[in-house]
This record gives sequence, structure tokens and C-alpha cells, in this order.
Amino acid sequence: MSIDTHIDALDAAGKALADAAATAGPDAKVVTCPGWQVRDLLRHTTMVHRWATAHIAEGHTSPQPDGGEPDLDGDELLTHFREGHSLLVDALRAAPADLDCWTFLPAPSPAAFWARRQAHETTVHRADAESALAAGPGPVDPAIAADGVDELLAAFHARDRSRVRSDVPRTLRVRATDTGDVWTVRLSQDAPRTERNADGPADCEISGPADRLYLALWNRLPQEAVTVTGDTSLARLWRENSGIVWS
Repeated sequence: MSIDTHIDALDAAGKALADAAATAGPDAKVVTCPGWQVRDLLRHTTMVHRWATAHIAEGHTSPQPDGGEPDLDGDELLTHFREGHSLLVDALRAAPADLDCWTFLPAPSPAAFWARRQAHETTVHRADAESALAAGPGPVDPAIAADGVDELLAAFHARDRSRVRSDVPRTLRVRATDTGDVWTVRLSQDAPRTERNADGPADCEISGPADRLYLALWNRLPQEAVTVTGDTSLARLWRENSGIVWS
């Protein structure tokens, strides 16, 4: 998926997030993030956007601390969020092909990394904002969703910090029924190892449309939103141990 496609997805997701937040109001509960209200979601996401923008625009080659969550609320907070989102989109559009800055997941280039990561950061949090509305999270473009599943399985959970572990080797298959994408996740006492389009038996399969898989694997939809066959304890293992936290 191209950098421009990821930037377009980031642009659309951030605008939709802001619109949902404005409709729900700052006091509304974020159903997908227990304990959060919409103001908490906006404060967190704008902090991440501005932190990412600093690495891109200022070319930091080592990780920089975030600036902390803003002590803002209401319309002022929403305006601050929209401004930070716009700054991130503009920084990525202006970034040179040879951008050199720090990254934390494998990618063809720093620009590709930040465009992809922030597209999915914002798309997932868009779903969070929409969970505060009566209609709940809206659909995600299947291609973007499949790309996000790939990032989650093959990049985030390939890191040593992944807590998705099994005392004995097990195999989890993830299948997007609309895009045809398939991932085979090898679980063991080490970090998971994911293969794309691998054949062979699996102990458990999680399947469904790409956008349902995407939000379910990010724990934004219940397990019932997708189809689980085989050993359901592996799906439960994923749900209980796969959370990605800000640190």
C-alpha cells in the first residue's frame, strides 16, 4: 500500500474522529475503551499526532518524549485536535522520499512507517470515537483493514514485548473472507511469528470481513463479531494478551 494511500486514510480517519467526537460530546463514554470519555480519547490522540509530527518534521533520529496530554476541554480541545491532525497530515505530505528519522516497526522507509502507523492509530481511534455514538463504529475500507491486520500481526506482535505466548507450540490462522488475505501465526514461548498465505493445519481460525477482523483483533469489537473455529482458547488468549499500550 502506497504512502499516499496511508496519508489519505489518516486524513479521512482524523476528520471522521473529530466529527464523531463533536456529535457525542466530551462527556460521552468511549465504549471500546472502558474508563475513557471522549475528552480522554481526544487528549490521547492529539498527543500521539503531535509526537509523530515532531519526529517527521524535525527529523529526530532517536525517540523523543511526548509532550503530554493537553489540559483542554470542550470546543478548545476539539480545535486543538483538528489542528494537530492537520499538522501531521501536512508533515507527511511534505516529507521527502529520503526522510531520515526514528521508527519503531519495520517499514520500507521512515515516511512509509509513519504514514502507515498513524493511519491505523487514527482509524482505530476513529472507531473509539464512533463507539460513543448510538450507531457504534462504522465500516473500515477493506484494503486499509487488511493492511492494519498485517501491521498488527506481522509487525507489532513480532516484537519481543508481545505478551501473546503459549507454553506449547500452537497455530492461529486469521482469514479475511472478503479480501482473501490469510495470516498464519505461530505461537510459542517466544514472540509470535506470522507468515502470510501459509498453508497447513491450524489449531484455531479467526475469520470474517477484513474490517470486522481489524477491529476485533484490536479488541474494539466483541469476539462474536467474527467467526472462531477450532480451539477457542487461542482466540481468548489473543483477546486477553494482545493489547497495545502507550508507553
